[in-house]
Amino acid sequence: MARAFRSFLPLFDRILVERALPEVQTRGGIMIPEKAQGKVQEALVIAVGPGAKNEKGELSPISVNVGDKVLLPEYGGTKLVLEEKEYFLFRDGDLLGKFESQ
Repeated sequence: MARAFRSFLPLFDRILVERALPEVQTRGGIMIPEKAQGKVQEALVIAVGPGAKNEKGELSPISVNVGDKVLLPEYGGTKLVLEEKEYFLFRDGDLLGKFESQ
């Protein structure tokens, strides 16, 4: 983990992610204006909490690990700024999917 995250760890089933940067140029070389760029739904997992407790009091593990690429919902998450970088907190159940590493 980066130096900034030694002082911040998500609680319960929360996951800290950094959104991927939007595409600013097409394959043909045309620059895309900022207003036309869609909201990026891919993100990199930066930190994960220990998991949430179920009805029996047992810890349910998180479904992703640090370094995984995930698919985010279009809306949601809590915006967080650490060391002038923008991150988002999501619950484990809010993530839509995980990309397999190749």
